Amino acid sequence: MEINWFTVIAQIVNFLILVWLLKRFLYKPVLDAIDAREKKIASQLEDAATKKAEAKRDKDLFRQKNETFDKERAEKMNEVHEQIDSEKQRLFEEVRKESTVLRSKFEESLKQQEQEITDRLKRKTKDAVFEIAKKTLSDLADVNLEQHVVTVFIEKIRSLDGAAKTKFIDALKNNEGSVTVKSVFELSMGSKQELEKAMEKITEKQNDFQYQLEPELVSGIKIETASYQLSWTIDSYLDALKKESIISKDK
Repeated sequence: MEINWFTVIAQIVNFLILVWLLKRFLYKPVLDAIDAREKKIASQLEDAATKKAEAKRDKDLFRQKNETFDKERAEKMNEVHEQIDSEKQRLFEEVRKESTVLRSKFEESLKQQEQEITDRLKRKTKDAVFEIAKKTLSDLADVNLEQHVVTVFIEKIRSLDGAAKTKFIDALKNNEGSVTVKSVFELSMGSKQELEKAMEKITEKQNDFQYQLEPELVSGIKIETASYQLSWTIDSYLDALKKESIISKDK
């Protein structure tokens, strides 16, 4: 069989042309499309990786922020609870102290009221006792008792201390008028003489005596000059007892 070289060459040329055409118009665009596709996919994968990394970073940051927030919130809550507990304790202490003060004041007020009532009852009782004693002594007083009072009065003058006795003596020595002697009942002549002799002996001076009755006295006697007065009565004795009882109570 004879080979037709022209045909063979033509076929080769046609094949090469076909290959070039395929490469030029089909294979290259396909390769370019594949490259472009691969680049696009690579770019998308890269973007996806970047976004994934960003998402992971954001997730980690968010988790870290949440952890920080939870920690700070826990610390703040603990701090608030501590402040609340401290404030509750402080308020409780204040209330307890105020309650203690109020209770103390209340107890003190009750004690004071009780003491005032007791003191009032004591004063009323003492006043009543003294008034009864005065009235009883006044009702029982007679001439013999008044004469005995003169003797007691003379002893009282003799027992005066230095300054008081000096003042009494000077008052009677320097007295230019009469000395007034007051009593409830009329003194007997013997009682008058006894009193005048005792005064003369004590003052070393004779004085004129004037005697007066004074019903207000409760079984006692009183000596008066223009500038001096000395008395001893059961009334003054009871007043002294009353003062002593008040002073003793205050102590």
